[in-house]
Amino acid sequence: MAWKTQLRIIAAGAVVATIGAFAQGQTADAADLDLSGKTVNFVIPFAESGGSAKWANFYAPLLSEALPGKPTVAVKYMPGAGSTKGANWFQKQRYEDGTTIFGSSGSTQFPYMLDDPRVRYDYNDWNVVLASGVGGVAYLPPDIAKKFDGDADDLKDINFIWGSQGATRLDLVPLLAWEMLGMKVEPVFGIKGRGDGRLMFERGEANIDYQTSPAYLKAVVPLVEAGKAVPMMSWGVLDANGDIVRDPTFPDIPTFKEVCTATAVCETSGDAWEAWKAFFIAGFPAQKMVFLPQGAPQEALDTYQKAFEAVIAHPDFKKLSEARLGIYPQLTGKQAVATLKLGTQVDPKAKTFVKNWLVERYGVKLN
Repeated sequence: MAWKTQLRIIAAGAVVATIGAFAQGQTADAADLDLSGKTVNFVIPFAESGGSAKWANFYAPLLSEALPGKPTVAVKYMPGAGSTKGANWFQKQRYEDGTTIFGSSGSTQFPYMLDDPRVRYDYNDWNVVLASGVGGVAYLPPDIAKKFDGDADDLKDINFIWGSQGATRLDLVPLLAWEMLGMKVEPVFGIKGRGDGRLMFERGEANIDYQTSPAYLKAVVPLVEAGKAVPMMSWGVLDANGDIVRDPTFPDIPTFKEVCTATAVCETSGDAWEAWKAFFIAGFPAQKMVFLPQGAPQEALDTYQKAFEAVIAHPDFKKLSEARLGIYPQLTGKQAVATLKLGTQVDPKAKTFVKNWLVERYGVKLN
């Protein structure tokens, strides 16, 4: 099939070689912050098996070479409480020497936007230096995929099981999408990372799953090529007019909007659709961001911004990032600040709809 060749991953040896070539050609601009001999802890509030881990580990060696002094950049994992554990920890941190950075995702943003009582963090206190868009793909086992022909009409009588991190996380995007399609999807809440959901799918404990693009490219495409999984739909991306169109990383996979349009019970208008689209926009175009803690001086912000800009500007970056992360914008400076705003604010009407839906469907009552 065409999508197999579209999604073929660079071989592991080639990736390592490309990173090595990147490192040798990279020089940092002069900056006041010197990180020579230090270790930068890149903390993410997730387990090491999911898309955020793959995103952070992609950037870590490149950032190491771009920062002045070429410090070691070590990815640290702090999963728990739907990612709020790590975010609450970061809220308490104060800038010391530039050796702590934090990676957030839509699953950290959603509890913040929904007034989750576990949230003790405020994005307004953090200093964003990189914003990454991302996509996502839902997929099925081959036996069920035979019943899917672009609409979900023939899936409505199947009892689906899905491993979920929680309904107030980024997982609410697929949960609401599947419900709008009339599918009966029973989530098993409590997994620590989306990679655990994929493992449930591989073991036959779940019969539907979704992964963000970095994890899909690395861990699910091999399943697809082995005939063990079949893509159902992507969430899509926004075009310049704000319309949802096919994800250029997965051009042969229909979007949820397309599947919804083709499915009898699903509508691309009304409260449910507007709520889904609002949280999709907050969760995916502004999906992953890197922050320095409170109190970071301008020299530290400038140092990290220049380093990320140098990484992104390198001639090899586009090819490497598209293979590992997908075809999505990587933003710094004012664009990153604007993306942070996009990813942490949502229309009040959509917010009210989702909060009521969470109570009615999953018994999750928020403030």
